[in-house]
Amino acid sequence: MKKIILVCFSFIVYTAFAYTIGPFSKDSQPTQVVQSDTLPLVLATNRTNLVETQLKNEAFIKFASHSLPDNLKDWNVYKTNLRKEIIRKAGVYINHQLPINSKETKSIKMSGYTVKNIYFQTRPGIYATANLYIPEGQGPFPGVIVMCGHSANGRLYDAYQSVAHTLALNGYVALGIDPWGAGERTTVHGNFEYHGANLGASLMNIGESLMGVQISDNIRGVDLLCSLPYVDSNKIGATGASGGGNQTMWVAAMDERIKAAVPVVSVGTFESYIMNSNCVCEMLIDGLTFTEEAAVLALTTAIMPCNHNQDSNSAFFPVEMIRSVNNARPIFKLTGRENDITYRTYDLPHGYHPEDRKAMLGWFDMKLKNKGSGEAKEEKTFDLVPAENLMTFQNMKRDEKVISTAEYCKIKGDQLRTSYLQTKTIDIIQKRKDLIDILRINDKEELKKVHTYGITDGWEKIALETSDQKLIPVLITRPKSANAEYVIVLNPKGKNETSHQVAALKSEGKGIAVVDLTGMGELSLNKIHNQTAYFHTLARSEIWLGKTILGEWVKELNLLVKFLKKDFQAGHIAFDGVREAGVAGLFLSAMAGNIDTLVLRDVPLSYLFDNRDSIDFFSMAIHLPGFLNWGDVSLATALSGKNITFINPVTMSGRKIEGSDLEKYKNEFEKFCRMCNQTNKVHFK
Repeated sequence: MKKIILVCFSFIVYTAFAYTIGPFSKDSQPTQVVQSDTLPLVLATNRTNLVETQLKNEAFIKFASHSLPDNLKDWNVYKTNLRKEIIRKAGVYINHQLPINSKETKSIKMSGYTVKNIYFQTRPGIYATANLYIPEGQGPFPGVIVMCGHSANGRLYDAYQSVAHTLALNGYVALGIDPWGAGERTTVHGNFEYHGANLGASLMNIGESLMGVQISDNIRGVDLLCSLPYVDSNKIGATGASGGGNQTMWVAAMDERIKAAVPVVSVGTFESYIMNSNCVCEMLIDGLTFTEEAAVLALTTAIMPCNHNQDSNSAFFPVEMIRSVNNARPIFKLTGRENDITYRTYDLPHGYHPEDRKAMLGWFDMKLKNKGSGEAKEEKTFDLVPAENLMTFQNMKRDEKVISTAEYCKIKGDQLRTSYLQTKTIDIIQKRKDLIDILRINDKEELKKVHTYGITDGWEKIALETSDQKLIPVLITRPKSANAEYVIVLNPKGKNETSHQVAALKSEGKGIAVVDLTGMGELSLNKIHNQTAYFHTLARSEIWLGKTILGEWVKELNLLVKFLKKDFQAGHIAFDGVREAGVAGLFLSAMAGNIDTLVLRDVPLSYLFDNRDSIDFFSMAIHLPGFLNWGDVSLATALSGKNITFINPVTMSGRKIEGSDLEKYKNEFEKFCRMCNQTNKVHFK
């Protein structure tokens, strides 16, 4: 055991994972674009980032529009509807009647309390790993659920242990729970991994979300505490830092049994999340379309955020937290709870530090024990436990009921696919409308102005200015013959990556339109991406604002098709797209039918989750909330009714589909084309 000294804990792992998964936002930093060896640039360099500026402006407007009711009657209606909408959008599962089935695997005697290693049922047949810290004495004691941020080993991390130890020494039963997909709930037991990015985002494709499954788990954690005979179920608190602090706010807002909450380095504004580097576990699908963070704070019974001046993520700067707290205060006053919302700020970096723990103890004593004034309380000295001693299971010997995100996505995905493949009839019109909803195409994009910049190396340089304030850079070469056939060439990493496609088309004498859509090439963020990070920040931001990257690409492609037909008299429009960009072309064809032929390279034949190891083959742009509830790629292909060639078709992890697996997909695609009365030809190469 290590003797704990009051020192500052910084969340190194959170910084390493959550902050670098998506790049930081630098408002004053202009976009620098490296010129291609083969293709010219269209837009001016050294400019403000167009995509970032536009999305942040949308967030500013959303913040201003979410004004809370000023009377009790309207607030009571508002809060009821808000909770329902959060449950629906996040995919929260609530079943208080589900048996807890808590199982103990080990007990550790400490000075003044006992630590139990447990696991318990959070969904039917699905269990979470946790530790219970139980004070000596008869009780009943107040109970506190402790939620973890992005430490690699979840609840085993020193900082989260420290919170639970100090709570137990001060007469609280503490439940330290592993977040979904973290700690002992990773893909391989004992191999700690980051639960967000493409892994956590994969939950959206089956109609759920990482935020939602965590809220569900934590509500079940409260169920567990309330079931214990030595816990006073009327005195339940919640705390956590960073991602765990975010969960603290959400579970306190959704579960009225929580009488006091202390979220640490996590409260800000939803506005500030846009183009910042939060984890997908902190993302509410469509959140900014219907609420702001102040409303969520107002749903809680009593709350005291603690934020730090040295935090490296501007979304959690104290100024952002104070904006939300001040906007929530009128609701607390309206409901006679003026003293149930306050905050603390410290000149510290990101983390759950001793100063936060002392503040937490003072707040909980006042709110859960009716003791003290709420001011910080000194800690007692405590010992930490080696992480391996706190593990519920011996390494690599986890109970099969504790499943990972990968397993869950496979199970739910298989269920949805089984139901989908048993489809007998298809309402084509309704399915197209539903696809528009899945893509979150909520407005019509029109061409406002065409900017032309002359010809360089045979390429006509054009920028399409749209009605929603975008600039789409396009390079065009006209066809050698008069057949007016144009091919739109698209790569998710930008037009500089299209040389192979372009060379082949040039040799055939076809007209070519090479375009950068939102987030691609000249419109990419001014950051260095790796495979995991690509489109992470942009994907999250679009979804917060009620959109998707694929939906925006579909809108922009549609505008380009119309432009080519009108201004270049294109008689035949073909499309050649790679990976996620290819999916966008397919969806446009399924919805509008205005692309005549499609070549789709390295495109998934199904959204079914298949392999954790190569999950980053596709970027974050690929994910669509509820897509497998709608159907699958074969249905989109059937709705298109066009001739489509899949070159090197793959799974969602990039595994090449061939042999008997490919034959099964061929039969599936043929079946749905027949059901949609389409005569299109689908080829696989």
